[in-house]
Amino acid sequence: MTTAPIRYPIGIQTFSRIRREGLVYVDKTDLVWQLAHYATFIFLSRPRRFGKSLLTTTLASYFSGERELFEGLKIMQLEKEWQQYPVIRLDLSMAKNQDSPEALRDRLLLMLKPYREEYGSDPEEKTPGGMLTGLIERAYKKEYRQVVVLIDEYDAPLLDVLHENEMLAPMRKVMQEFYQPLKAREAMIRFCFITGITKFSQLSIFSTINNLKNITMLPQFSAICGITEHEVKTVLAEGIESMAVEYGCSAEEMFERIKARYDGYHFSEKSVDIYNPYSLLNAFTDCRLANYWFESGTPTFLIHQMQHFRTDIMSLDRMEVFSSEFDQPTEAMQSALPLLYQSGYLTIKGYVGKQTHTRYPFPIRKCA
Repeated sequence: MTTAPIRYPIGIQTFSRIRREGLVYVDKTDLVWQLAHYATFIFLSRPRRFGKSLLTTTLASYFSGERELFEGLKIMQLEKEWQQYPVIRLDLSMAKNQDSPEALRDRLLLMLKPYREEYGSDPEEKTPGGMLTGLIERAYKKEYRQVVVLIDEYDAPLLDVLHENEMLAPMRKVMQEFYQPLKAREAMIRFCFITGITKFSQLSIFSTINNLKNITMLPQFSAICGITEHEVKTVLAEGIESMAVEYGCSAEEMFERIKARYDGYHFSEKSVDIYNPYSLLNAFTDCRLANYWFESGTPTFLIHQMQHFRTDIMSLDRMEVFSSEFDQPTEAMQSALPLLYQSGYLTIKGYVGKQTHTRYPFPIRKCA
């Protein structure tokens, strides 16, 4: 009797689909529960293809009360009530590459259309922010519960016009108006989770939501995206064994080769080694070591940023910088270094000194 082959979620970032189709899932639900009870307004930055969208859809299923999807997972030991909330989930990567503020505004309105069909509409709501305000209010009144708002890749519409001042200002104005309800309707919001790569300080998301908690570099959430070494050795052990057979070596030797290729990301000074999930799962699917993450493409905005600052990539090897430089607002960056870290091309390799004099050796990582 042959066993069914392991099915990895390649190209699938929807938690409900992964669970219903029996695909491999690395259980992060204990961290999801902690996140859901940590603060009301939360921001998390992680590189592309690092599991932000999967985390967002997991939160959507949790707050929608889809208890059956979580059977057998860690969260079942923590959650007892399973309350259902109205959820508004938006993926702003769908609003990239708009060539005018008008086009961006229209795309945002289109993205809100499914929620208008569910919660109703008002002809007076002609702007994205006005429509989002109305949706939050109507969902709150209809369900008699606070609303959950999940926004994935909030910064995507602005990254490609980062250094186009004539375009950036009006596009940013559209986004400011869109995010304004998140502050204005705070009493109606149970939980608001926002992901992205960068931190635009002048967006209302950071300038007017003054209670937004940035968890990007908090140790307790450093492993909420990506795969830890322990998870590789336990949950994904069968993948290591299959690759060992393919490469004609022991499982221990295969693990060391995988570790040399795909680990080494750190998201706080106390972070365990984090493996790139996109590379790792592709490697297990193909039984082949390759530069999957790097070959999936370099974002245009990053190339423009490096050209703007005339970045010498080799000068960043083994560089030491203050920890505050990692959290520079995008518009105030004096070099491409923070963005290279935020987008996953550099990583923290060490930590020296007291908190008031924190320095991180900052070498180039071999991107895979």
